[in-house]
Amino acid sequence: MTTHAPQAAHTVTLPGSLDEAVAALAAMPAAVPVAGGTDLMAAVNSGLLRPAGLVGLGRISEIRGWQYQDGHALLGAGLTHARMGRPDFAALIPALAAAARAAGPPQIRNAGTLGGNIASAAPTGDALPVLAALEASLIIAGPGGSRREIPVGHLLTGYEMLGPGELIGYVRVPLLHAPQTFLKATGRTGPGRATASVAVVLDPARRGVRCAVGAVAPMPLRPLDAERWVASLIDWDGERTLAPEACTAFGEYVAAACIPDPAPALDGGEPGTLPPAALHLRRTVATLARRALGRALA
Repeated sequence: MTTHAPQAAHTVTLPGSLDEAVAALAAMPAAVPVAGGTDLMAAVNSGLLRPAGLVGLGRISEIRGWQYQDGHALLGAGLTHARMGRPDFAALIPALAAAARAAGPPQIRNAGTLGGNIASAAPTGDALPVLAALEASLIIAGPGGSRREIPVGHLLTGYEMLGPGELIGYVRVPLLHAPQTFLKATGRTGPGRATASVAVVLDPARRGVRCAVGAVAPMPLRPLDAERWVASLIDWDGERTLAPEACTAFGEYVAAACIPDPAPALDGGEPGTLPPAALHLRRTVATLARRALGRALA
């Protein structure tokens, strides 16, 4: 975001390739890349952002599809939610397709992109917990045709940031060929911003369960202890079923890890209690996690 007085965009560049887009950003450090514009235009319309220039990514065909690569899917950052929600993509990465279909009304799904969801890093981004649970990585395009790969979690947590002139070009997702689910709760009926979301991915090859919770913190949360605990209960060589009580316990384990009780008072007094809104959110996360695991194991 700019820190100077708001001003209108002066330059609009429409590159035809990823490297041309990187070069345009390097030449105009104050410019902002734009694909679907669903988050960018909201910031502009509210007066929070007045970019000095725009680099449009809509003509870069190479980042609007996907390909197979060494047991992974290489997804272009320009993939729209609508495209990811189609049956052929759902057969490839079911949880990401479910998140794409839940991303909002049709006008948002038709315009919003996977790369934009990651770059804006809004806590309510529906794709983010799925990518965290899948342990996806990002292919970052930089000046001079350079490419580097980082885990998606590193960008979302601020551990690694995009440098000058860099763009998210692709998302590399492991193809697990195993059950995976995404569920979210909203504050109203129908498509809307998540108040909480949960992605659960089974990884039979590694005998693991991966879970990520979105919208309850600035970045997706991975309850690693809960993952290891529930994975130890699953008969990976059998029918991979769990008793309902175990699924319920998993949900509560996940919720308590993501929305913990207040720390004990420093003076040794009684620990505080969560406010009603936090307790309601914890129950919501527990329900989503229980249902997501149950559906993945079904």
